[in-house]
Amino acid sequence: MILAILAATALSPAYAQAPVANDGPARSFEVKGKGFLRNGQPHQVISGEMHYTRIPRAYWRDRLRKAKAMGLNTITTYSFWNAHEPRPGVYDFSGQNDIVAFIRDAQAEGLDVILRPGPYVCAEWELGGYPSWLLKDRKLVLRSTDPQYTAAVDRWLMRLGQEVKPLLLKNGGPIVAVQLENEYGAFGNDQAYLRGLEASYKRAGLGDGILFTSNQAGDLAKGSLPNRPSVVNFGSGGAENAVAKLEAYRPDGLRMVGEYWAGWFDKWGEEHHETDGKKEAEEMAYMLKRGYSISLYMVHGGTTFGWMNGADSHTGKDYHPDTTSYDYDAPIDEAGNPRYKYGLIAAAIAEVTGKPAAPTPAPTVATTFPVSAVRRSASLWDNLPTPVRAAQPKTFEELDQNYGYVLYRVTVPAGAAGPLTLKGMHSYAQVYLDKTLVGTLDRRLDQETVELPARTKPTTMNILVENTGRVNYSHAIRTEQTGLTGAVTLAGQPLHDWQMFRLPMDNLSSLKLSAKPCTGPCFYEAEMTVAKPGDTYLDMRGAHKGQLWLNDHNLGRFWSIGPVHTLYTPAPWLKAGANRVLFFDLTGDASDRLTTVDKPIYGKVTNHREAQ
Repeated sequence: MILAILAATALSPAYAQAPVANDGPARSFEVKGKGFLRNGQPHQVISGEMHYTRIPRAYWRDRLRKAKAMGLNTITTYSFWNAHEPRPGVYDFSGQNDIVAFIRDAQAEGLDVILRPGPYVCAEWELGGYPSWLLKDRKLVLRSTDPQYTAAVDRWLMRLGQEVKPLLLKNGGPIVAVQLENEYGAFGNDQAYLRGLEASYKRAGLGDGILFTSNQAGDLAKGSLPNRPSVVNFGSGGAENAVAKLEAYRPDGLRMVGEYWAGWFDKWGEEHHETDGKKEAEEMAYMLKRGYSISLYMVHGGTTFGWMNGADSHTGKDYHPDTTSYDYDAPIDEAGNPRYKYGLIAAAIAEVTGKPAAPTPAPTVATTFPVSAVRRSASLWDNLPTPVRAAQPKTFEELDQNYGYVLYRVTVPAGAAGPLTLKGMHSYAQVYLDKTLVGTLDRRLDQETVELPARTKPTTMNILVENTGRVNYSHAIRTEQTGLTGAVTLAGQPLHDWQMFRLPMDNLSSLKLSAKPCTGPCFYEAEMTVAKPGDTYLDMRGAHKGQLWLNDHNLGRFWSIGPVHTLYTPAPWLKAGANRVLFFDLTGDASDRLTTVDKPIYGKVTNHREAQ
C-alpha cells in the first residue's frame, strides 16, 4: 500500500525546494503555516532521538556523527529528572548526566536540538523520569495539579533552566524547540494541568520559543493546547492513519511526527523485538514527500545502564519490566553500529532531499577478552548493614532508598503450614526461613502469596525484595512505591516488629570478599584481562539474576529469562590489563562463570533456577 502511495505522492509545493541540511547555525526558527522556517527559509526537521544517559560519554560525538551521516539535521533528547536530582535538592549534571555537554556536542556536529524536559518522559525509564522520592508521601499525586507535585516540578524546571537556557536558540544555542510534557493525552484530559506546566516552563525560561505538545493519534485533542503546535506519534505501519488524524485535528497546523517508532523495546521474559526496516524507510519517504518533519524514535537506543530501566503497565497488574539493553532495533544498534535499516532510511531521506546519501559508516569490530573464574565471593548474609526497625514494613521510598534491594526480617511464630501474603509486593521477592529459600514471588506473574512450611518453633523469616524497575506508563506511576507496600500476613494474621536492611548497592567498597565458596544471594568477583580496550559483550548465560559492575561502572541487570543474555561493555570503560568484574547473583553457586562474546545473544530462558 505504501509503495503505491509513494508512486502517486508528489512533493508538496511548499517543500519542493526546502533545504533540510543545516546551512550553518540557526539564527531564527519558527512555525509558519504547516511547516518551519529556519533562517527565513522553508525547512523540514529530520531528527532522531538519542539519550545522553544511555550512551557512554566518550561515544557521544561518534553517535551524533553517525546520525548526521544518515541525513538527519536535528537531535531530540529528553532530560531525566531522576538522574539529575537523586535526592531532594541534590543535583548532578556531571559525567553521563552532563546534558549541557551533550547538547554542545550536537551543536559542534552541526545539528539542531529539540529538548523534551518532561518532567514525565516515559522512555522505558525508571518511573518515567520521576525521582522516586516523590512517592515517599503517598498523598502526592504525580501528573496532576496537586500543589505538592507542582511545587517540586517548578523547582526542578527552574534548576534545569539554569543549565539549558544558554543553549536556547535566542541565546545562540542549538535548541530550536521544546516539547511540553509527553503524550499527556494517553494519561489525562486536564487543560489546567497543561496550562500550569506551560507556566512553569515560562518561569524556567523554557517557554519563549517553539513550545509544542506531542501525542499518539487518538489522543491529540486530550493532550494538546490550542495555542501550541501539536505533533503526532506512531510506529511502523501507522503513517496513513496517524497523519490523517493530525490533519483532521489541525487542518492548517504544523505537519510533524514527534516520534516515529523505528523499532521497539524488549521486556524481560518476552520475545526480542525486530521491526520491518523496509517498511520504515518507505513510510519515511512518504511522510517527507508529504511535507512532514519527522523525529525517529530511536535513531540510537543504547543501553539503560545501572538500575534505570522502567516497566510497562496499563493497569498496575500487567507488569512488564524492560531489559538493560535499549537497542530498540534502531537504525544505529546498541553498540553504535549501523544496521541494515540505517542504509534504507538514509536512502529514503536522500530521495526526498536530493542530497546524495553519505557512505554508511563502517561498524566498530567488537572483540573478546578472557574472564577468569570467580576468584572471591561474599554472601549477602555476611554483609548486611545496621537495620531500620519498625512495627510494619517500610517501602523503599520510606527508607529513603531509590533502587537496589531491601531485606525485610521478621520472626514468625511456630505453627502449621499456611499462606504468606505480601500485598502489593513490588517487584521481585525471595522468601527465606533461617536463610533457606522457601519461595519466590514475581510481580510479572501477579504473584503475592507463597506457602510457608510448618515451623516447630519461632523462626526468622527474611524477605529479599528487588526493585526490578518502576512502571513508566499509565496511572500506575502514582502507586509505584517499591518493596513491601501493603499488608504482610501469615494465614491471614499480620506480622509485626520488622527489621529492614537497606541494600542500594551504590557503594560496595566494604564487601567482605574471600576465597570461601558461596551459594545463594552472593557477590562474585572475577577478572577480565584486556590487552587493548575494545567493545565487547559479557555473556551472562553462566549466571542467573542480578546486577553487574565493571570497574566503577554499573553495567545493569541480567536475568536468565531473556530475551537478551549479554551486557554491552564499551571500550572506554575498560583499561589495559586487569579489569574487575563484580556481580550479584540472587541464586549463585560455584558454577557461576562469565565469558565475553563479540555480538549480542538473544533467546529464551537459559537457566531456570531463579524463576522456580
